Amino acid sequence: MISKTDQTRALVLSTSAFTVCFAIWTIFSILGIQIKEDLSLNDTQFALLVATPILTGALSRLILGIWTDQYGGRIVMTLTMLSSAIATYLLSSVETYEMFLLAALGVGLAGGCFAAGIAYVSTWYEKEKQGTALGIFGVGNVGAAITNFGAPFIMLALGWQGLAKTYAIIMFVTAILFYLLAKNDPKIVARKTKKEKPRSILQQLQPLKKLQVWRFSLYYFFVFGAFVALALWLPHYYVEIYNLDIKTAGMLAAAFALPGSAFRALGGWISDKIGARTVMYWTLISCVGCCFFMSYPSTHYIVEGIEGPIHFDIKISLPVFVCLSIILGFFMSLGKAAVYKHIPVYYPKNVGSVGGIVGLIGGMGGFILPICFGIMNDLTGIFTSCFMLLFAITAITLTWMHISILIMEKDIVKSKFFPELNKAKSQDPQKQKGSTKRIYS
Repeated sequence: MISKTDQTRALVLSTSAFTVCFAIWTIFSILGIQIKEDLSLNDTQFALLVATPILTGALSRLILGIWTDQYGGRIVMTLTMLSSAIATYLLSSVETYEMFLLAALGVGLAGGCFAAGIAYVSTWYEKEKQGTALGIFGVGNVGAAITNFGAPFIMLALGWQGLAKTYAIIMFVTAILFYLLAKNDPKIVARKTKKEKPRSILQQLQPLKKLQVWRFSLYYFFVFGAFVALALWLPHYYVEIYNLDIKTAGMLAAAFALPGSAFRALGGWISDKIGARTVMYWTLISCVGCCFFMSYPSTHYIVEGIEGPIHFDIKISLPVFVCLSIILGFFMSLGKAAVYKHIPVYYPKNVGSVGGIVGLIGGMGGFILPICFGIMNDLTGIFTSCFMLLFAITAITLTWMHISILIMEKDIVKSKFFPELNKAKSQDPQKQKGSTKRIYS
């Protein structure tokens, strides 16, 4: 029997560690602006730089999730944080663009802690409370807001090298404290007691054959990947579009990142109460609307009037844009919790691998999208093109989810009112051979 004290200990330590990891994972959102100026980078080069840590964090999530199922979250999270701390400290001695990219790969390991943390926290809670627990853990995304808000002040006081060293020391201390205070996963303890061997990597990858897993991954590509991409991109966006200084731009970007993180616990709680599917509908419909308005570029119209030309200007003012970004971040936060509510329910024995692949695809969104933002800026010359892309992605995601649910409901009606069809199909060897089991959320 797992005590409530042990549950709280695991959740608090994991959430605190993940907050520090996420702060370091997004460090280039601020640090990159200074590097862009020092090295005279274009938008594509800048986008690649800020996105490179996200690549490592994304790709490492699958294997870290699997290792957590095999060896436990305590040791996996500790080693991952120590590795990232070393890379972050070495970042302070880098001078060339190529070496910055290489160092950024090591810094990005911090993002992989998410998959390990999800698998670790879920082992401590019963199914009815996992949505809330994982939602609270996901509040660690607030690390992006901490970086956007606090890093500019540290960088102005100590330089970007001092910022890197400060973050590295914080990460190192966090890793040591986590290892000393955290307990081993209940599943790992039970396995050692029974002297059972952990399941092989191949066995844990079996659920990845299901289309449903990849549909969950697309959801997370937007609600998490786009969140990370915007947390990295918005400081630059505010500087270029609204001519703000780096401190103000960082604080306004934090206004997006904070609700995009803090309300994840609320999303988990709501998912437990009314269902994750309903929360996903709320999220995607709201985000489609926000991205549509935010994608509209500043436009000047001239209408030939009776007494001469009439001029119209359409532009999203700074206060309106900030409000839309806060709304967008809020619903992304709910959506992130809703996606991960599904995983321990449908795949209780494969939380590490399934959570890892969903996190990997989501993290890849955080890597790919900033690069796409930079390329689209350079090609089109329209800064709002990033929101045009997000609008298209959200619309596609909403459509796929709705079609999948309609198919599911159609199958449920058939099985309820025409059970003889299912019985006949199950008795037909040819149909049985070619059929596959389908699971819907």
